Amino acid sequence: MASGRDKKPLRDRVELPLFPLKTVLFPGGVLPLRIFEQRYIELAKVCVAHGTPFGVCLITRGEEVAQDRAVAPEFADVGTEATIASWDMPELGILHVTANGGERFLVRSHRLEADGLVVAETTRIPAEPAVALESAFAPLAKLLEVVAARVGPHQFPATRAFDDASWVGYRLAELLPLPLTIKQGMLEINDSAVRLTLLRKFLTEQGLL
Repeated sequence: MASGRDKKPLRDRVELPLFPLKTVLFPGGVLPLRIFEQRYIELAKVCVAHGTPFGVCLITRGEEVAQDRAVAPEFADVGTEATIASWDMPELGILHVTANGGERFLVRSHRLEADGLVVAETTRIPAEPAVALESAFAPLAKLLEVVAARVGPHQFPATRAFDDASWVGYRLAELLPLPLTIKQGMLEINDSAVRLTLLRKFLTEQGLL
């Protein structure tokens, strides 16, 4: 899916530790994580102590749990910054965190640390401008309200903006049962109207609209 991401200016480069996952985090999204690998527990501790983000990128080949620390999984080059909002360690060696999705970023290069942690040089992708939801997409917002009520607050942001085109598109893209490659394409799109149009097409084809 064409993203058009190179049409917008990119800001200064930032070094960011990555957490490659078999999921796509969207700006404004909520990501619960159960962490048991030591490298990611240490990463979470640093992020909590300093209030710094880490990056979430979709794994395109490989596994979340490392079989060989010397080999990083392949991952998409567009991801989302995540900031830890809460954490708990209910049992020794298992860290539960809830992270919030921030800005998107583009991976320019990356390196593998001795413990297997991937650290990337990234450029942040400017946020989409706030655009009011067009009346043509109102049924999407209504469907989202229904879905939000079903998934519960642990997977849905407390701050809601059903009148914002980007917000509605991001929330539907993360909650609908779309293939991960399609979700990644939705993340890379830089036009809220294009994203909503594609989502409406999918929902119509599935008989949900």
